[in-house]
Amino acid sequence: MGFLGLWGKKKSFLGVDIGTSSIKVVELAPGPNRVPRLVTYGRAEDASSITKVDSEEDIRRLVVTLQEVCRRARVSSRKAVSALPAYTVFSSVISLPVMSQKELAAAVAWEARKFVPLPLEEMTLDWKLLNDNKKTTEAQGQNLRVLLTAAPQNVVKKYLDIFKRANLELLSLETEAFALERSLMGGAAETVMIVDLGAVTTDISVVEQGIPVLNRSIDVGGLTLTKAIAQSLNIDVKRAEQFKRDIGLNVVATSGSGTIPHTIEGTISPVINEIKYTFNLYQSQSSKGIEKIILTGGSAFLPHLTEYLEKIFQLRVYVGDPWARISYPLEMKPVLDEVGPQFAGALGLAMRELI
Repeated sequence: MGFLGLWGKKKSFLGVDIGTSSIKVVELAPGPNRVPRLVTYGRAEDASSITKVDSEEDIRRLVVTLQEVCRRARVSSRKAVSALPAYTVFSSVISLPVMSQKELAAAVAWEARKFVPLPLEEMTLDWKLLNDNKKTTEAQGQNLRVLLTAAPQNVVKKYLDIFKRANLELLSLETEAFALERSLMGGAAETVMIVDLGAVTTDISVVEQGIPVLNRSIDVGGLTLTKAIAQSLNIDVKRAEQFKRDIGLNVVATSGSGTIPHTIEGTISPVINEIKYTFNLYQSQSSKGIEKIILTGGSAFLPHLTEYLEKIFQLRVYVGDPWARISYPLEMKPVLDEVGPQFAGALGLAMRELI
């Protein structure tokens, strides 16, 4: 576990990111000029994926791990915001004629039946109007654009139960894509693709005018790459992880040869294909073009990954800095820069109540 306690402050909030291989917690408090200030942060490895936690024993272990992270990080707040895993949430942007709020709610529920693969009675629905002004939209003869999201009720109930048992007040439960947009983009007007390279999955979001309008997920992550290297070289996972962090895509990005880089290139190819598919899907739905790609997640710092992606997509690619909109002691910058991509989601969640 890695932990740090900085200082306490009233009215602070926790961002709790329960991932597929770890739990990340960040506490933020109000700071000068409305810039959130870092209070503390913590991380626990080897946490169970919340969607795969079913037995009472599994739930109890996850609750204990969450409590231990908060205790070791010395959090002072019990008010928390968390996010549903991207692969559990169904989302779509739908187009509807201009209508009253009551009619819109009924129309959205009807449209949801077309794309949600589970009975609506088992889902929690939410929607957000993307048009800035309904009257202007109607005057211009345009349709309303609505972002529709749906999550399984059993997953939502599981979160509520876990946080209650951990003695935390769950203020809000949102999608990971919104949290990442908040910490990495801060509502910027650009159209950007965020690629979140986690341990087990990679989540891809297209953000337009501060709203994630397209979300995809694939079961390939940093651990997939490590296991592929271990198998290729017949070495243990720990040593393979070090190879991955030392070499990455170095040779592929330059001369195009080398055993380990080619193993990584082959393993990461499904992610590349999913990014290409997301590009094509978005461009078929919108006249706007994606301007850049922001990388985040534990594998974002894979050596030479940014150059590799820039070469393929002919776009600017860089690792996002979630601390850019946060106040913290300057002496912490080297450490925070190193762990930043891992905490982007938790930071964005904590920021929700402060900006």
